[in-house]
Amino acid sequence: MRERILLFVILIVLGVFLFIFQNYVRTDVGFLLLCLFLLIYGLYTIAATKYQKRKLKKHPQIINENYKPFVTIMVPAHNEEYVIANTIENILKMDYPNFEVIAIDDRSTDNTPNVLKELESKHEKVVALIRDKDAFPGKSAVLNDALKLAKGEAILVFDADATMETDFLSRLVPKLEPADVGAVQARKIIRNKDYNLLARCQNNEYTMDTHFQVGRDAIKGAVELRGNGELIKRTALEDIGGWNNYTITDDLDMSTRLHINGWDVRFCPDTCVYEEGIIYLMPLYRQRRRWFEGTIRRYLEYSFEALTSKKMSLRAQLDMAIYIAEFILPLWFVMELVFKIIKLCNDTIYPQQVTVNNVIFSSLVFTAALAIGFFMAIRYALRRYDNVPRLSAIKQAIETTVYFLIIWFPVVFIILSKILFKKKDMDWGKTTHGLVLEEENRLEQEAQNT
Repeated sequence: MRERILLFVILIVLGVFLFIFQNYVRTDVGFLLLCLFLLIYGLYTIAATKYQKRKLKKHPQIINENYKPFVTIMVPAHNEEYVIANTIENILKMDYPNFEVIAIDDRSTDNTPNVLKELESKHEKVVALIRDKDAFPGKSAVLNDALKLAKGEAILVFDADATMETDFLSRLVPKLEPADVGAVQARKIIRNKDYNLLARCQNNEYTMDTHFQVGRDAIKGAVELRGNGELIKRTALEDIGGWNNYTITDDLDMSTRLHINGWDVRFCPDTCVYEEGIIYLMPLYRQRRRWFEGTIRRYLEYSFEALTSKKMSLRAQLDMAIYIAEFILPLWFVMELVFKIIKLCNDTIYPQQVTVNNVIFSSLVFTAALAIGFFMAIRYALRRYDNVPRLSAIKQAIETTVYFLIIWFPVVFIILSKILFKKKDMDWGKTTHGLVLEEENRLEQEAQNT
């Protein structure tokens, strides 16, 4: 109820602001000023990143070779019989000396429990945790159950389809050593990015996220965990009371609570975890719907705590506030157009204030501003982090910009409507893994039959 009331108040305040503002100033100018502010902030993070890089080049980070905490690696799995064995085998190849693996079956209806038990019997480092069929649902509850068995001073979480290089932990662990650092996030990359256009756009989205996360890290802002490839200090985890069982985005929820409690979260772009991209539109929509709902709900739930926290740094508070502004843009865009269309239809009340051309022009201005912003960020990220050639970066940036407008805009309004008018639920919207393998098997079977 608190989230619903706060969101309703925000929408009312934004609506009143736009309604009043329209009668005195062109609100599309205000919209463009907000875009300009976000652009300036983006350039500031780029400058901070370059400064940090030069500083580290002159004074490289001293690695404490003696800092080798015991790490518990948790891998939750729900109906993951096609991918889980490969993930566990890949984890066991890591060159880090001190770790255990807890592979958790979360009420699967396929052969996942038997696969995990077989892995446990084959490998000394693997522990299989089979949850009861009536256990509390959700990834957070899964991880909290595993935490009761974990021996590690640090907890590393992987998705069931993750793959990584052998030096993954050796590169990530040193970032966790500083006393104020509570967690570290590795860079995520789509393993099957060349499978189709949808998978490529997801990888470009991840690359842009890497760009933003690196910038937030450079200014000591509110870096966020991404679920797959997150390493968390146990003392920090216990300080915030573990994972929140009542959230659908455990990583984002934990990120915010860590910052509120004064813990720093770092990002490591040179350490990568690879995962399977979704190759069909509807499963992708379900995943993004969950991500966006979790993002909005945690901001609404923790807004007061973030504003009043004496432990959270001012930089993190400002960075979080600016990041929230990105979600205001779609709302502003639609509410602005709605008000102008109302004026257009009620020309007796608002004579000659709005014309059809005016509405069309505003739509074009808003769309162009959003598209240019996405395009610039994606192109820069592709060139900087994936070394994509110039022409290819332009082409992929255009594709991914269209992808963003098609995927994110409808999701924004569906989720806002859900928060406003529906009861909160635990609709997990599980990410479907193994689709590529299933598709390859299907094609192979068809070829054999013909």
